[in-house]
Amino acid sequence: MKNQNLYEQDFNQWLNSQIQQIKQHQFERIDWEHLLLELEDMGKAEKRAFVSNLTILIAHLLNLTIQSDAPDTMKGSWYSSVTEHRFRVLKDLEANPSFKNYIHEIISKAYDDARKLAIKESKNAKLGVRQPAQKEYPLDCPFTIEQLLDEEFYSDN
Repeated sequence: MKNQNLYEQDFNQWLNSQIQQIKQHQFERIDWEHLLLELEDMGKAEKRAFVSNLTILIAHLLNLTIQSDAPDTMKGSWYSSVTEHRFRVLKDLEANPSFKNYIHEIISKAYDDARKLAIKESKNAKLGVRQPAQKEYPLDCPFTIEQLLDEEFYSDN
């Protein structure tokens, strides 16, 4: 089966075939077009995951600062999320040092999404829990990158 058909019909088999051809130095048999597409997508997926983790980290830091009067059960969930997503962001930065430059570029987009998420989550607060007004959420990220990455900043320890 030709590479093109294999790529479209059985991705996993196509991938294994490409790996074997590279290992055997059969470079003329490699499906370069699809291999390059997959490599580009891998890079995009890594960045999307990084931005997603950063967004959730910021959203839950916002929740903790703006809804400091929330019940301990809610805050406990946010603390856990902050710990988990900060860990993921730090792991991403460790695995991809070039993201250190990228974090400056995407912080405002991540913050815009995080702000929307925090506002939406606050609207789902149960009876008796204060629902902050939208204007309580700053338009610009109130956290420095150093604070976002500091494992002691807003940790439940």
